[in-house]
Amino acid sequence: MTATRLASATTYDNAVRQLTTRQSQLSKLQEQLSASKKVLRPSDDPTGAAQAERAITRMARVSTDQRALELQRNAVSTAESTLGSATAAMAEFRTLVVNAGNATLSAADRATIAQRLTTLRGQLLGYANAQDSNGQSLFGGLGSTAAPFVDNGSGVRFDGIAGQAGAASDTAIPSMLDGYGTWMDVPTGNGVFTVSQAAGTRNVYSDAGKVIDPSALTGHGYRVAFSVANGVTTYDVIDTTTQATLKSGQPYTAGQAIEFAGISLTASGVPADGNALTVAPSGKTSLFGVLDQAIAGVKDGSNSSGQLAQNVAQSLVQIDAASARLSASRGRAGDLLNQVDSISDRQSSRSLQLEADRSRAEDLDTIQALSDFKTQQTAYSAALGSYAEIQKLSLFNFIG
Repeated sequence: MTATRLASATTYDNAVRQLTTRQSQLSKLQEQLSASKKVLRPSDDPTGAAQAERAITRMARVSTDQRALELQRNAVSTAESTLGSATAAMAEFRTLVVNAGNATLSAADRATIAQRLTTLRGQLLGYANAQDSNGQSLFGGLGSTAAPFVDNGSGVRFDGIAGQAGAASDTAIPSMLDGYGTWMDVPTGNGVFTVSQAAGTRNVYSDAGKVIDPSALTGHGYRVAFSVANGVTTYDVIDTTTQATLKSGQPYTAGQAIEFAGISLTASGVPADGNALTVAPSGKTSLFGVLDQAIAGVKDGSNSSGQLAQNVAQSLVQIDAASARLSASRGRAGDLLNQVDSISDRQSSRSLQLEADRSRAEDLDTIQALSDFKTQQTAYSAALGSYAEIQKLSLFNFIG
C-alpha cells in the first residue's frame, strides 16, 4: 500500500510539472506572437539579442550619417545654384563690356553701362558671401564661418582659409567649396602672358596674344616699341629682362601678327612715334579685380579709341578666365552631388542589410510560431486531461 501511495504521488507530481511546463511554453509563445518577436529579453537568446542590438546601433549610426549627408547635399546644391547665378551675371557683365567697346557711344552711354556693371559686381560679391540654411559660408574654404570676402574700398580681400576641405569620413562630403580657388585665383592675361599699353600709348592696341611654341617660352618681359619716320612705322622687340633686342626695324602692318620668343600678338591701330606695348608673364588676380579693371576702363571718358579697344580686349580675356574659374568650381559641386548620390545609395543598401540582420536575430517567424502554438496548445490540453485522470485515482477505486 505504501508503494501504491508513492507511485500515485510521483505520478501526480510528474503531471503537475508537465502541466506547468506546457503552460509556460504556451504562455511564452503567446507573448512572442503578440510582440511578433522571438527575442523578448536577452535571456531568451543572448546571442540573438546581442546581434540585434549591434544591428540596431549600426542602423542608428547610418541614419545619423544620412541626415548629416542630406545637410551637406543641401549646402553643396545651394553652392551649385549660386555659381549658376554668378555665371549668368558674368555673362551679362561680359555682354555689357562688349557693348561699351562701341566707339559710337557717348560718355553718358558708357556711364550708364558702368553703373550696371557696378550693380553686377555687388551681386557677385553677394554670391561669393552666400550662406547655407545653417548660416555657414558656402565658399569659406576650410571652415571659416564669417563672411569670407570683404570689400575694403580698394578691392576685395579673402578672409577665409584657402583650399578645398576634405570629407570627414567616407560617408560624408565637404559642405563648403574652395572660396579662394573660385573667386580669387584668376590668371591674368591669357594665362601665360599679358599684353598692355605702355604709359602714354593711346593709338595702338593688341589682342591677348597666344603661345605658338611652348618650348621657346622664357618667362621674360618684353617691349614692342614703335617708331615712325617719314610716314613709315616700324617696331623693335626688346627683352626687358636681359635688355637684348630680339627684332629691330620690323615693318608694322595693322592686324598682322608680331611673333617672338614662342608667342604671337596682333597689334592694331595707328601707333605714334614712341608708342609701345608691354608683355609680361601672367600673374594672379581676383574675379573682383577683373571686374574693377573692366569698370574703370569703361568709366574712363578720356580713353582714345585705341585705349578703349585695348581695355575691352584685356577685360574680355580676364572675364573669360574668371568665368572659367566659376565653371570649374560649379563642376566640382556637381561632382560632390554625384558623390552624395553614390554614398546615399550605398548607405541605403547597408541599412537594408542591417535591418535584415536585426530581423533574423529577433523577429518571429509567424507561420512557424502559429504552428508551434497549435502544437503546444494540443499538448497542454492533453496534459490537462491526463492531470484530471490522475486526480480521479484513489485507493478506494481498488477496494471491491
